[in-house]
Amino acid sequence: MATTELPAKYDYRQLDRTINQYIAFRPVQLEADLRLIHRWMNQEHVIPFWNLALDLDKMRLHLEKALADQHQTLYIGYLDDVPMSYWESYWAKDDILGTKYPVHPEDQGIHLLIGEPDFLGKGYALPLLRAMTAFQFQSASTTKIVTEPDSRNQKMIHVFERCGFEVQGEIELPDKRGTLMFCDRLRFMAMWREVLP
Repeated sequence: MATTELPAKYDYRQLDRTINQYIAFRPVQLEADLRLIHRWMNQEHVIPFWNLALDLDKMRLHLEKALADQHQTLYIGYLDDVPMSYWESYWAKDDILGTKYPVHPEDQGIHLLIGEPDFLGKGYALPLLRAMTAFQFQSASTTKIVTEPDSRNQKMIHVFERCGFEVQGEIELPDKRGTLMFCDRLRFMAMWREVLP
């Protein structure tokens, strides 16, 4: 990846040479993104794993609460400046996940979905996940990224594994049975040293 000058709206933007496209993330803005996220959460491929197929008013309330939660930051993910994915980057110690393993105060976690059906099945999940993981590792004190995809979502678990995450086991969460996975900074950087900026 080659670093370019960061446009003002993005917190992170890189050219991924493996797909020859720019990947970028910017924070969610309630009014600007409500209808987009609402549409994504009501997509057939998203509903089984997010359980947020809400009407617009309930989605507004959900996003208001999520945006007020200081332990996480919500992002819209872009490919070549086209919004196509939704991300939650969070501090594991303040999340329910932090009660499921010996959490370190600087561990960060990831939730994600590709919302636009036109971007499914085209090999974008790995570059996108790699970019978000690299973005989170910009926090110098973070040495581990964690995640807990739905254990039924074998495609996403496989993508996490290809990115450098390792399965720790299954855990019970209030809304699902999840697969706990860790990504170690040194392992990740060694895997992707020729790709990362």
